Amino acid sequence: MAGTINRDDIAAVRERAPIEEIIGQHVSLKSAGVGSLKGLCPFHDERSPSFHVRPAAGRWHCFGCGEGGDVIEFVMRMDGLPFAEAVEYLAERAGVTLRYESGGRRGSESGASMRRRLLEAHRVAAEYFVEQLSSPEAQIARDFLRDRGFDREAAEHFGCGYAPQGWSHLTDHLRRKGFTEPELKASGLVSEGQRGVYDRFRGRLVWPIREVTGDVIGFGARRLHEDDQGPKYLNTPETQIYKKSHVLYGLDLAKGAIRSERATVVVEGYTDVMACHLAGITNAVATCGTAFGEDHVKVVRRLMGDTGQTQLKVGSTGAKVIFTFDGDEAGQNAALKSFALDQQFLAQTFVAVDPEGMDPCDIRQRDGDDAVRRLMERRMPLFEFVIRASLAAHDLETPEGRIAALRTAAPIVGQIRDRALRPEYARRLAGWLGMEPADVLRTVSRAGERAQPAQTQPAGPGGRPTGTQPAHRPDDGPPPMDPETGQIMTVTATRPNPRDPVVRAEALSLGVLLQAKNEIAQDPMTLGIVAELARDSFTAPQYGQIFDAIVAAGGPAAAVADWVGTVEEQAGPDLAPLVSQLAVTPLPHDKPAELGHYARSVLARLLDLAITRRTADLRGRMQRAGAGTDAAQEAFAEIIRLEGRRRQLREVE
Repeated sequence: MAGTINRDDIAAVRERAPIEEIIGQHVSLKSAGVGSLKGLCPFHDERSPSFHVRPAAGRWHCFGCGEGGDVIEFVMRMDGLPFAEAVEYLAERAGVTLRYESGGRRGSESGASMRRRLLEAHRVAAEYFVEQLSSPEAQIARDFLRDRGFDREAAEHFGCGYAPQGWSHLTDHLRRKGFTEPELKASGLVSEGQRGVYDRFRGRLVWPIREVTGDVIGFGARRLHEDDQGPKYLNTPETQIYKKSHVLYGLDLAKGAIRSERATVVVEGYTDVMACHLAGITNAVATCGTAFGEDHVKVVRRLMGDTGQTQLKVGSTGAKVIFTFDGDEAGQNAALKSFALDQQFLAQTFVAVDPEGMDPCDIRQRDGDDAVRRLMERRMPLFEFVIRASLAAHDLETPEGRIAALRTAAPIVGQIRDRALRPEYARRLAGWLGMEPADVLRTVSRAGERAQPAQTQPAGPGGRPTGTQPAHRPDDGPPPMDPETGQIMTVTATRPNPRDPVVRAEALSLGVLLQAKNEIAQDPMTLGIVAELARDSFTAPQYGQIFDAIVAAGGPAAAVADWVGTVEEQAGPDLAPLVSQLAVTPLPHDKPAELGHYARSVLARLLDLAITRRTADLRGRMQRAGAGTDAAQEAFAEIIRLEGRRRQLREVE
């Protein structure tokens, strides 16, 4: 059995794994002020970015759903990995050699992660298939590619390979590489019969399906031989690492263009992705044996940064998604399904359909790269395509047919997300039908009212609807958290108001203590201010507890590698999310000198507020003790001392 991973090695992984790159593979991150990045949260559905990353602190936090943590916790959440497996994955990327305590060691004998083994099996399989594409038997696969306009360089770029005929070529190869039968079964690379396991892919052209990180997690395979009785396309079955509803073929190659262009082209097949990329449309992706669904929408939105906010640069446009469909009935049905998903995009959605019903691969093969680009340029809004498709099913030459067409098309127009466009498309519909615009507008309006779903709010942490929470912005300071769950609570009169200047000062003070540790540690004056602070310097109980955790962790002068993580441990699991949130709250400076001065002024302000409360308490004590008493004189002397200290602090501020 494997031992636990050495704590110092875990700290090294946290320090060396580039959190902005790891998260940036899944979320389109943009600058959110000095030293901070933000994007759409991958863990809950949102329309404006509230997910913040603070690379200098090594932390992320979503101000919308309350989730947060370090780079290890992100990988655990995003990929569904246990802690040890997430550490192993990141260690490999960061070049950290892990040591295992209690006699454990890394490797299959010590119970290394199944996920790691499955990814390694797919890497080995992908290399094997590529090698086999050069074999004499694979001539049929090379001919298939050549006939569709793909040369050797294109095949290498997309990792195309060949699965040889026979029952156990790949299986035997993987066994020689040390993979066990349970690992082979779990990989999806083999099937199981009465005589044991055998190759799932045989005599087929193979495409590797990769995660956004570039790791191979599955394969798509095209039938080539006439005696192959299987389906035309065969994909990897659902496995621990391959979930077809979350996977888009070509995403590893397209992610850069999707982010930079804020546009995604969704095509229907592997060869269509190849044709688009080779034609210069490098943001093309395809689903893998399933329809484009809700989980695919989330993947695309995160990469595009689909917030619905148009860039304010001259000539720029908002995010857009272009679907390509065959012109047949199946293609129209796919368009209708995509229209149902349109409401989940804030991006504009379009359809690009060739008049002759050809797909991008066929168009490129016949007419070249320019023709593929022209196909995308001829795109029309998705709802226009759906409206026209619905009209095509009716005989518009008869009154009965036109009325039936209106009844079919009116709900579609009524569901157009942009209300300002509905009247315009109602008028167009009237023109297509040859009917009075006022009559069509009334019908569309009634259909839209009937089609409006009940307005619901997505659930926040713990199932609590986000609609019960007040609007909150990161620059308002952290919102109040439930001390038992560490989750954002509904603000009531008895809880601290994040817009209260005192509460804001307390939040900023904890933020600089967590984020500016090194700068504070190098400034004796600031360290002196910190030493004067105490739990009662904070009016919000949660903030006072976190300050106690900072002190318990050794304070800013402590020689701790993972400072925020150490504070989280001291704070406990209930307050850890709030610690993480404070560690990513944007600060106005990131240069050491500026940050050090800012930290000193913020902490001085907090101590000033604490002195104000302390002075008020002392004045009350003097009144209760009575003039001339020893207690009153002691209180007065302390007030004089505190006032002197206050003048010093205001010079600092």
